[in-house]
Amino acid sequence: MGRLNIVVLGLDEVNLRLLRRVPDADRYEFHGLLTIEEMQLGDEIPVDDLLREAESRIEAFDGHIDAIVGFWDFPVSTIVPVLCRRFGLRGASLESVLRCEHKYWSRLVQREVIDEYPPFAVVDLDDPHPPAEVAYPLWLKPVKSFSSKLAFEVTGDEDFAAAAAKLRDGVGRVGEPFEYLLDMVDLPPEIADAGGQAALAEHALTGDRAAVEGYVRDGEVVVYGVLDSLPYPDVSSFLRHQYPSQLPAATQERLTDVSARLMRGMGYDDATFSIEFFCDPASGEINVLEINPRHSQAHADLFEQVDGFPNHHYMLKVALGEDPGPPGAGPYQISARYYLRQFSDGVLRAGPSADEIAAVERDIDGVRIHRRAPDGARLSDLPGQDSYSYELAEIIVGAADVAELEDKYDRCVAALRFEFEEGAT
Repeated sequence: MGRLNIVVLGLDEVNLRLLRRVPDADRYEFHGLLTIEEMQLGDEIPVDDLLREAESRIEAFDGHIDAIVGFWDFPVSTIVPVLCRRFGLRGASLESVLRCEHKYWSRLVQREVIDEYPPFAVVDLDDPHPPAEVAYPLWLKPVKSFSSKLAFEVTGDEDFAAAAAKLRDGVGRVGEPFEYLLDMVDLPPEIADAGGQAALAEHALTGDRAAVEGYVRDGEVVVYGVLDSLPYPDVSSFLRHQYPSQLPAATQERLTDVSARLMRGMGYDDATFSIEFFCDPASGEINVLEINPRHSQAHADLFEQVDGFPNHHYMLKVALGEDPGPPGAGPYQISARYYLRQFSDGVLRAGPSADEIAAVERDIDGVRIHRRAPDGARLSDLPGQDSYSYELAEIIVGAADVAELEDKYDRCVAALRFEFEEGAT
């Protein structure tokens, strides 16, 4: 029997290595389709051209395609369901994916099926006004974006006006191609009126951050992991994601219950998902931040270190209509992906060499380091950054407990050399 042919949108070398470490990897033949640079990193995101090119390459493939998958944000997350439908393969419907990704549409569905969401209102960027329904402090963000781009915390009318101006200037890069996909489905009147280039105001949430990963298969929602998302002190940028969550068991059970009700309400099926939450330990209140109609490739190493295989395994099994089964057992009790950041702009004169990184990885067990900022780069020119910081490196750490996790990370940071041009910040 031949291998199963799996088409992977945006396949890169890092994730190809992870895919080759899933259970039964010898059953699969992975075929990359388009690059993440082609799809996400240009000045424009030509969804129509990308779809035509993807369809053309699949049609020219000499063999049977068994699944089409992806684990990146827009436009990968929305191209996958279009291709699955076009070629008769399992996957979530485009409409259910758009319900998750359009932040205003998602909130309207949440209002129907759960109680755990903040006050919100749509904002017309052509005539922006602070909404009466949402008190300060609030977040103003596009109804569609990724990597927290163009998301601003707002504490008063002056902040609101400045954030709205920045959004109005930048929302089209993602909003215009997103509208191309919205035009493919029947939209509720509120979403048709808002379109893909409006903004959403949401009351600022407080508490601990958590993420739930799971999948829906033949209508059954399964949560396979709860993670903690820990920010840097006094800012919203992430310091680390860690698995498994250290939240109380009762809180994790509630997160699982809300996730299941929410994904059923979205009409989402036959694919993986990730939902981000705020949890207030003092009041017991939880609130949905956002829904991602995909699992997170950034968490793949964490699941491998703790459960014995990358979370890509669930994506593959569900796409093939198979039962992924229970988690396994990895070499560590807890794992984290740290984000080493700089909070002011500057030019990176020199960072750690490949040999220096390899030496740190040899010296500290369970550590893998990925540089994100190349030598000579101005940090504000780097793609995919949030609105408040610049990412220098990602550091994956496996450990026996939280104390060892933090100690290993501190040792990594001390050993990694980043030098900036004098006066360039």
